[in-house]
Amino acid sequence: MRREKKLQMLVLDNCHSVNGEIEGLNDTFKELEFLSMVRVELTSLAQLPSLSKLRKLELSDNFISGGLEVLAEKCPNLTYLNLSGNKIKDLSTVEALQNLKSLKSLDLFNCEITHLQDYRESIFELLQQITYLDGYDQEDNEARDSEKEEDDDEDDDEEDEDEEEDEAGPPGGYEEEEEDDDEAGSDLEGEEEEEDDDDDDYVEEGGDDEEEEEEESVQGEKRKRDIEDEGEEDD
Repeated sequence: MRREKKLQMLVLDNCHSVNGEIEGLNDTFKELEFLSMVRVELTSLAQLPSLSKLRKLELSDNFISGGLEVLAEKCPNLTYLNLSGNKIKDLSTVEALQNLKSLKSLDLFNCEITHLQDYRESIFELLQQITYLDGYDQEDNEARDSEKEEDDDEDDDEEDEDEEEDEAGPPGGYEEEEEDDDEAGSDLEGEEEEEDDDDDDYVEEGGDDEEEEEEESVQGEKRKRDIEDEGEEDD
């Protein structure tokens, strides 16, 4: 029986919310690790289900202005949160994210809060667990797109595995050809041995004929001498 694969990624971009809230997203999606709801006209996260395995949440270009404390309750293991293009204005609103202990990257680009004086310094001081804000760390080093790199690495690994499988050992046809060559070589050696045996037999037979001829010659000489001796006796 084939095991059903659990959904780990869900993209709902450009789907319209109902009265600014999420509908249809429930506990059956508890295995989600990535959720994207870009431009869905969200105003509230109150209906967000418990997603304890969620690591990355995309909520850009909505109308969220508060209620971020629900994220720590429903998505406690978030490492990346994109709230760019929302209605977030005050540091007090962002303060609710302090309870997201695993949060490493936060995006508030195009939110009104970015116009505050010392905005970046204030956010890094308020949320000391984060490494990147709006794609840059405190030294203005750009964040790497780690997820894309991981996906690319997985694709490369799969390609390498396919290549290794293709290169692992000669194909069956090649092995059969080798076996055929070995058999042909054995047959050839057998034929050569038979030819050698035939040559030996020929030599032996030829030798026997020569011996018989020599014996006949000797006997002929003997008979000739006997006849001569008899003639002399008659004289």
